Amino acid sequence: MTTRPDGTPPDRERTLTEQARRRQLIDVTIGLVAERGYSQTSLARIAEGAGLTKAAVLYHFPTKQALVQAAHGHVLDALTGDVAAAVESAPPADGPAVYVQAMVRHLHEHPRHTRMIIEAMPHADAQHRPEDRWGPLAQIIEAAAQARGTTNIDARTLALIIGGAVDALVNERLHDPHYDVVNGAEQLALIVEATLSV
Repeated sequence: MTTRPDGTPPDRERTLTEQARRRQLIDVTIGLVAERGYSQTSLARIAEGAGLTKAAVLYHFPTKQALVQAAHGHVLDALTGDVAAAVESAPPADGPAVYVQAMVRHLHEHPRHTRMIIEAMPHADAQHRPEDRWGPLAQIIEAAAQARGTTNIDARTLALIIGGAVDALVNERLHDPHYDVVNGAEQLALIVEATLSV
């Protein structure tokens, strides 16, 4: 029998109550992983945070890994949804700068999501490939270069540089709550603009 990515069987549709309980467990997991870290987040703590028994948690998710993977997927979906909406609403020439600002803004406004991504990444699905991260941004860069008539852009390298810079900005904000990460994103967007304008 095949299973869903979170390890649960696809043999029936979930009831509204089951869907609500799963959302609750995902939210509690995000909070605990963000606050305590992956290693200090146990099924028992998740159950306690949700006001359930451990058996009730296991009814919805067969393992801690399955629950953390579902929570990780949830925060990544929220992030990519916000960024994609921002990029799609901008002219193609502005896509990379809009990407930078939308990415940093989302992570700044959702610090629990940021910590969840950082904590869960080493424990996420082992099938993750680096190009899954830089590939979509490289496509945005290529579309911007084409819209601007720029021909000498290495989209892959620029995507890697932007991704690393975004990570550095967000990490700095996590370590220094007074760091102006929004201004940092604006500065990075200016650098990206200058690169695309060459």
